[in-house]
Amino acid sequence: MFYKIAQKVMFQMDPERAHNFALSSLKSTANSPLDCFYAQTFKPAPVEFMGITFPNPVGLAAGMDKDGECIDGFHAMGFGHIEVGTVTPKPQSGNDQPRLFRLKPAKAIINRMGFNNKGVDNLIANLKQVKSGALVGVNIGKNKDTPVEQGKDDYLICMEKVYQYAAYITVNISSPNTPGLRSLQYGDLLDDLLRSLKDKQKDLAQKHGKYVPLALKIAPDLTSDEIEKIADSLIRNKFDGAIATNTTLIRDGVSGLLNANEAGGLSGKPLNSLSTSVIKQLSECLKGELPIIGVGGINSASDALDKFDAGASMVQIFSGFIYQGPELVKDIVNAYRVR
Repeated sequence: MFYKIAQKVMFQMDPERAHNFALSSLKSTANSPLDCFYAQTFKPAPVEFMGITFPNPVGLAAGMDKDGECIDGFHAMGFGHIEVGTVTPKPQSGNDQPRLFRLKPAKAIINRMGFNNKGVDNLIANLKQVKSGALVGVNIGKNKDTPVEQGKDDYLICMEKVYQYAAYITVNISSPNTPGLRSLQYGDLLDDLLRSLKDKQKDLAQKHGKYVPLALKIAPDLTSDEIEKIADSLIRNKFDGAIATNTTLIRDGVSGLLNANEAGGLSGKPLNSLSTSVIKQLSECLKGELPIIGVGGINSASDALDKFDAGASMVQIFSGFIYQGPELVKDIVNAYRVR
């Protein structure tokens, strides 16, 4: 009930302003008596994933809390893990505003944020302040002004800095809002990136005395052949997991709606079937060699169950969380437990 009231207020605001207001409110109320307005508890549903035991299979997708300012607040809502980022080596402001748009009739969002964040050092400072014991994944990317052919260096810088503070690290090469980024999903560039990250992982594991898994986040706008090649590269380079999918450039299901023609990545309910299809194809190509987190268009417990049936071991939510609120976490966990 509280969320529905808050949602009505925030949906009258500019989307990015509402997002910032929500994060500010969550940050100020976390670990205080006021977290009773959004905190929820339910029976755990433990999941083993990439060698980690997660309390339940529902995570918060990257992009919601880019700088890791509200981890304790989201943990109180019952998320089994929180993925922060995308973070880059240097702070960057992202693309020009406006860059975030609601498509309310379709329960969808278009964004062209452009990896706006305060930089990896700021994120680390926030990770050091987490009190809840939440499992935190860190999503890493490259700065916009770093040439694609040198992008590997940005990922290695971020990986080295966040390694000891992350439960796992996600390599984001699939955002449509950084020019040239998606070219890293193909061929020699992909193999070189994955191989370099795995080599760095070995060095850091020895240095810190802990193994932090690596996951690759892919786009939904891939052909079957491209999915097969990515799967082959993941297996060959012994990556630990995959996340499918990021936002889409396709506009199926939103034609004619206000803001539908805005540039950027589409997320939310219209992405659901496309994302599930990619998960199914990726799962078949991976043949159980590494697990998948399913994300994209989950607006109900039923949508999440479809992702599990397609081959995902865990799921993440973003737009569905904005439209449905924290109760969606509980609904998915309860449905997963009895499926």
